[in-house]
Amino acid sequence: MKSDYSFTLLATDGMARAGRIDTWRGEVNTPAFMPVGTVGTVKAMYPEQVRDTGADILLGNTYHLMLRPGAERVAALGGLHDFMDWQRPILTDSGGFQVMSLAQLRKLTEKGVKFRSHIDGSAHELTPERSIEIQTLLDSDIIMQLDECIPLPSEYKEMERAMELSLRWAQRSKDAFGNQPYRSLHGIVQGGDNAELRGRSAAGLKSIGFNGYSIGGLAVGEPQETMFRVLSEITPELPTDKPRYLMGVGKPDDILGGIERGVDMFDCVHPTRAGRHGHAYSRFGVINLKNARHKDDPRPLDEQSPNPNCRRFSRAYLHHLIRTEEMLGAMILSQINLHYYQQLCIGARQAIEAGTFADYAAQTRATWAAGDLPPV
Repeated sequence: MKSDYSFTLLATDGMARAGRIDTWRGEVNTPAFMPVGTVGTVKAMYPEQVRDTGADILLGNTYHLMLRPGAERVAALGGLHDFMDWQRPILTDSGGFQVMSLAQLRKLTEKGVKFRSHIDGSAHELTPERSIEIQTLLDSDIIMQLDECIPLPSEYKEMERAMELSLRWAQRSKDAFGNQPYRSLHGIVQGGDNAELRGRSAAGLKSIGFNGYSIGGLAVGEPQETMFRVLSEITPELPTDKPRYLMGVGKPDDILGGIERGVDMFDCVHPTRAGRHGHAYSRFGVINLKNARHKDDPRPLDEQSPNPNCRRFSRAYLHHLIRTEEMLGAMILSQINLHYYQQLCIGARQAIEAGTFADYAAQTRATWAAGDLPPV
């Protein structure tokens, strides 16, 4: 029996929030980091390994899945959950960002965007209605409206044009979504780095009414301080009883700063991509295992980590795997990084519930600043 989607705000500490999203496929504790399964897989990870890191929810990508293997094919095979054997919640993005950044020969109109695939040059059209249809065929639990995401910096008139188009597409997305109480539809706040445009976008989305509100168009070329300023300005404008999702962000310090400013949900390819390139995230910050200082080091990454892989393998062995480009190195470091991201969010949630989030954030940053272990 499918049950209605809901969000419960459980605790606040300053602007930071702890909550719970309930779906018929399970609950999502917030703050939450969503590993990215772009084409139906989190790279270098089995689904059960992703779950074991503490992840409650994954992200799938509309643009990539509509091109390969195709939304209709995924639906015929039982939906994305069965296709990839992940029986917990899945959030899908709308495909808009990838169309703008990856597709070839794209043409944007009021109706939508026509483009050619970056894979084989085949012609496609993505409209708000088609994006919702694709995400529904994929059997997504949390669906995004189609929006236009532009780079920063951009001129005011361009940011205004894209924001207003995204608002019109938001209404069409809501109409296409219809009545699906066991799914969630998010509107996406646009407006670049301009507070007035962001405020107009948020007001327009609230008047339409959504189950959640995403913040798009950040981490697209602007400095971190600009992103944090925009978040500080816009999250107070969003409903307190709906989840807030900062799209495509980020590194651990981005996530901690986002939580401080009232964000509930995050996603990014960074932890798995960093793992494939020899970078491990831990309480010491980022450790570059390509560095020659590790080649004779018998110590583990962190002998006090709750992650057994941080305690099991020596730095010398991990250095060797990365230098020889063995896939096991990418697998181990991807698991380590995703686990650390989950631990960061779990620690934040516990601190918010205890009313000690400021201390948690300060201590986390101090440990990062202190750096890795000294040389042998």
